[in-house]
Amino acid sequence: MKTIVINASPRRKWNTAQIMKEAAKGAESAGADVEYIDLYKLDLHGCMSCLICKKEGQERCKCYWKDDLSPLIEKILDADTLLIGSPIYFNEPTSHYRALLERLIFCILSYDGFGSYFEGKVNVGLFFTMNAPEDYYETMMEEYLKSSNHVFNMLNGEVRIYPVFNTLQVSDYSKYAMGGFDEDAKKLNHEKQFPVDLKTAFKIGAELSK
Repeated sequence: MKTIVINASPRRKWNTAQIMKEAAKGAESAGADVEYIDLYKLDLHGCMSCLICKKEGQERCKCYWKDDLSPLIEKILDADTLLIGSPIYFNEPTSHYRALLERLIFCILSYDGFGSYFEGKVNVGLFFTMNAPEDYYETMMEEYLKSSNHVFNMLNGEVRIYPVFNTLQVSDYSKYAMGGFDEDAKKLNHEKQFPVDLKTAFKIGAELSK
């Protein structure tokens, strides 16, 4: 079993990265061969609409744009499990997350029948970390994130979404103009809830990598 774990946050040591490292440990515990990737280290773009992947006679399920993302897409399509984590910015995952989604899904999408060219199976776990509390997520974001990420079903595997709420954005709020947040409440949630989120990430990583 091969599991690709992607941190789609520009921060390589904070909430999203910690969640993804636990998911990676979970995958390893299930016996998977794990590769961990910080997406923001790569030189990449969103879909450039070159349409080479749609030309007659071209190999399907391949992105032809020459940057660091195309080889990663090949690895994902050769894997058994894909685990991606992203912080939420203005109710959306990061731009790098979106670039990956665009190019991965577009190159497997058939414009003849609007199904998937992909004949393999890749289980997908999506982890979204956010400042928002749970009630805001349920009201404003949950259905949108489900609908905007349903395209991962084109990889023919199980797709799970796990949200991580009310995260600690910085270790010391006094250094920043962040007066709208209750630092004590944030730290309490980080102390009580974040360890639960880490354990859940481990569990999901293991379950999807079996």
